[in-house]
Amino acid sequence: MDLEQSQQLNVKKEMPKIKVVPLLAVLLSGAFVAILNETILNVALNAISSDFNVAYSTVQWLVTGYMLIIGTLIPISAYFMERFTTRQLFITAMTLFTVGTVISGISPTFSVLLIGRLTQAVATAIMIPLLTNVILSVIPIERRGASMGLVGLVIMFAPAIGPTVSGLIVENLSWRWLFYFVVPISLFSLLFGIKVLKNVTETSKPKLDIWSFILSTLGFGGIVYGFSSAGKGDASFTDPVVLACLIVGFASLALFSWRQLKLEKPMLDIRVFRYPMFLIGLLLVMLTMMTMFAMMLVLPVYMQGALAFTAVATGLVMLPGGLINGAMSPIMGRLFDKFGPRPILIPGTILLAITVFTYRFSTPGVPMWVIIIQHVFLMVSVAMIMMPAQTNGLNQLPAKLYPHGTAIANTLMQVSGAIGAALFIAIMENGQQNFLSTISNPTELDTVEAMTVGSQLSFSTGFYFACAAVVLAFLVRRSTYGNKKQ
Repeated sequence: MDLEQSQQLNVKKEMPKIKVVPLLAVLLSGAFVAILNETILNVALNAISSDFNVAYSTVQWLVTGYMLIIGTLIPISAYFMERFTTRQLFITAMTLFTVGTVISGISPTFSVLLIGRLTQAVATAIMIPLLTNVILSVIPIERRGASMGLVGLVIMFAPAIGPTVSGLIVENLSWRWLFYFVVPISLFSLLFGIKVLKNVTETSKPKLDIWSFILSTLGFGGIVYGFSSAGKGDASFTDPVVLACLIVGFASLALFSWRQLKLEKPMLDIRVFRYPMFLIGLLLVMLTMMTMFAMMLVLPVYMQGALAFTAVATGLVMLPGGLINGAMSPIMGRLFDKFGPRPILIPGTILLAITVFTYRFSTPGVPMWVIIIQHVFLMVSVAMIMMPAQTNGLNQLPAKLYPHGTAIANTLMQVSGAIGAALFIAIMENGQQNFLSTISNPTELDTVEAMTVGSQLSFSTGFYFACAAVVLAFLVRRSTYGNKKQ
């Protein structure tokens, strides 16, 4: 008996013994600390820049590099999930994450800190698709909504509290405590997983196509880096480096897609797009991610620049929406299991469109409570769209395509977030510059009005995206399995 047959036999023996609650507890705890680290450093970048005496543009690589690693490694996660067992992947991911966290905390130089941070990102790129794939493998289709709702809670709750927690820590302690604080949680998750985690997926020996990996890395990496760079500092879409990255990225992605169709066993099977509910669900998720990421970037700038909110007030304004979004995800999951996607997606997309439209009327002097209510409704609408759209789409795929579907969905979520952020920031800045170009000697009031005009242009674009999501929501039908629909 070869290694592959032995692993498959072990998995089948363990499957009847699986206890779903401990399994999900292990995976969700690991995913929580991984996703928390996506936003926990945002508030600390200035302090890190000062401590290591490096330029802010260099320090931003702690965030950009994290996104790049995730964007380039998630596409290969389908290969990992077919090649290695659940235990092997989880233990490897959490070990890497713990090591990366320790390295970051004790880092004597910025270069060492960056190495630790990128090590964390490798672990995150394994954990996110692993969690989704395991749920698809062990949870019956009629109960997946509730489980995916728990995933939504973790995915949204962690980033929501990240800036608040990091702000409190940085204000009272060293930024290094952002990592020291995570180490015991990460260690607990690792040890808990070693003790209770079972293998729940069958393994095989797929051959890794090197050219596919290279093209995938250049494609997704170039797109994520290009759009991320276009949304920061003085860079724009006309910047030579940004243009070069985007051209290389899209060209490589086209070649990658062509190659996958030619291979007998593709690294990432893009035939998942033949399933209409998967495609529609993915488009809905991407439109929502673009709108949400963009609003999370534009809103803080708008609140501090045009509405004169302090940084602390801005963080507090956005906290309730994030927390309510996390709390709503499990509720949406149960409703999805009971009623299907349409009764949730249609009102959810309509609520998203109405909420984003109301932002166009937010002008200097608007009360803080109005902004809080708007943001709460925004995040409630996101909770009503993300989980039902993604779960319904994945439900239509046959089991053999689960790793590929989860890898593609998670990759395009990262890419769409980067695209949305860069696009909306560029629209806002262009609106500001066009307004100020008509005034010879702009005053402070003119600058505030310019920011208001630019932000409202950005909000208008978000409204158009939301309207497209409404149209797609009416095309959704409930998936059961493969090409079957009820």
